[in-house]
Amino acid sequence: MSNREDIIKNVITVLEDMTPPRPAFITREPFDVEKLAITQFPAVLVTTGNESREDYAMGGLRRGTIEVTIRGIVRSDGRVGAVQSVDEKRNLLIERIEETLNTQRDRELSNLRAATTHVTNIEIIERTPPLGEFVITAEVMYSFTKGAV
Repeated sequence: MSNREDIIKNVITVLEDMTPPRPAFITREPFDVEKLAITQFPAVLVTTGNESREDYAMGGLRRGTIEVTIRGIVRSDGRVGAVQSVDEKRNLLIERIEETLNTQRDRELSNLRAATTHVTNIEIIERTPPLGEFVITAEVMYSFTKGAV
């Protein structure tokens, strides 16, 4: 399997196992928010983006930096005693995702010589309540042997 694929699968696995609040629906395929059931919120779309690569040592070692995009959508239910505002739900989920990614920054990938992950950007997407949306961009920097995908 490719390094890119190993990285994205690891990110999805840790997001599926994170402590609450955690996404009820995680996918790599784009989805229509309007067709989601209330029980599928919060929903998360995880995709890989651009990647830069460079030689950094003799002997065929290379370094790559891949962007992982995490698009999250929350829904406020307005129940008494629960987090009520869209902004609160969005902020809590952003914080949990970032904490989860930081817990395992090396992505625990045995085929890579070294890897580290950090969140580089959080963008809030304006939506009409009761929905809230955000996009987290995380960069995974890793080292690999030349010729590996």
